[in-house]
Amino acid sequence: MSQQKTVAIVGLGVNNRPLVPFLLAQGAEVIVADKRPEEVIRESLREMGLGDIPVLGGEHYLSALSRVPHLDTVYLTPGMVKNLPPIEQMRKQGTKISCETDVFFQYCPAPIMGITGSAGKTTTTTLVGEALREDGTRLVFVGGNIGHSLWDDFRHIRPDSWVVMELSSFQLELVEHSPHGAAILNLSPNHLDIHGSMSSYAQAKSHIFQFQSPDDWLLLPYPPTFLNMMEAVPEGRVLYFSLEDHGQAGTFITQDWIMFRDFSHALTPCFPVNSIQLPGTHNVLNVLAAVAIVKMAGGDMHAMRRAIERFHGVPHRLEKVRKHDNILYINDSIATAPDRTMAALRAITDPIVLIAGGYDKHLDYDALGQAIAHSSVHHVIVLGQVREKLAQAIARYSTIPVMRVDTFEQAVDTARQVAKAGDTVLLSPAAASYDMFQNFEERGQRFREIVNRL
Repeated sequence: MSQQKTVAIVGLGVNNRPLVPFLLAQGAEVIVADKRPEEVIRESLREMGLGDIPVLGGEHYLSALSRVPHLDTVYLTPGMVKNLPPIEQMRKQGTKISCETDVFFQYCPAPIMGITGSAGKTTTTTLVGEALREDGTRLVFVGGNIGHSLWDDFRHIRPDSWVVMELSSFQLELVEHSPHGAAILNLSPNHLDIHGSMSSYAQAKSHIFQFQSPDDWLLLPYPPTFLNMMEAVPEGRVLYFSLEDHGQAGTFITQDWIMFRDFSHALTPCFPVNSIQLPGTHNVLNVLAAVAIVKMAGGDMHAMRRAIERFHGVPHRLEKVRKHDNILYINDSIATAPDRTMAALRAITDPIVLIAGGYDKHLDYDALGQAIAHSSVHHVIVLGQVREKLAQAIARYSTIPVMRVDTFEQAVDTARQVAKAGDTVLLSPAAASYDMFQNFEERGQRFREIVNRL
């Protein structure tokens, strides 16, 4: 980056904070813009050891930023709408609209393995990281949307390191570079409140491979039916994962063994399926994807098997909280969209009391209503902004009792009252948490606290 470029960082959250010192070190003049009051922004910068940086704050901070002359690049925080009028005005003025993920893609000294999808990202990313750490032959760095900023590790990353990134659609939306290795686990409607349409959501996801070269690689589920929504054509080598043999390079299952086929069609038996400790077919698919990624990274399969055998899942993902009065309580707070809840219902065979509902991301609940009708659910407790949407979707397909509550505490208490010995009380909301909580982790932690007090 040349001297005297003026850049702006919009949103001083977890993702963008490390970008401030990095861009300053590159010789840029940095402006920090955030909707919080300017004094609060300055205090945050002082806590970071940074002072004398121009800030723009308050309700009209974006409009103020659009009036800054000669603004070269604006780095937007991931979760915001990217086509707000002041942002469009800056684009018209010739300002480049970018994000911290693209900066990391450009400057990371090691090849990156990026993992995205509508569900399963964190489980798959964590598994890949655990397997590579178990391998032990290189330094391993895991971060991105998983909750850890890789900028914190940047000075330790070497060209021969393994770098694994979980990537959300928000992080990919503005990138103009792609990781060396990319995986798209699945695609189903999500975040339509921000993206506006399924097409825009798919386009954002496609950026994980859109800028790859022929030396790069892309892992897809077989068959990759969502590719026709993405318009972009893969330039790198493509491999696949599936429960059945697809005849292509990638992973699949034969005679209860996970197999890997390389690009020369040589087969490697990896380990038996019963090594997997995670419940549900969706987690078998996550493991198949993780195996393919580790193989493409050059990781050891014995290390992969050891990691798989001791891996019991990530918090808030079909997490067994407690068994009380012979009722099992499961925290699946990560289920912020209907397809995740549907996967949870398929993974549990015992009778279910389902707690669902939350913030409205403008998703369709019709398929979930059908899935509930054909599951072992016998009561549903609904709450939050999507309460009526859920209740109506369930009523269309079954006569399963639906109980409406106003608070999270009431939801758990009501579930306890209708549950019988041998049942599972499942928190799997099929909605985001923002109407009641800061994030799904806080929602899951609250569920744990209430259940552990029973």
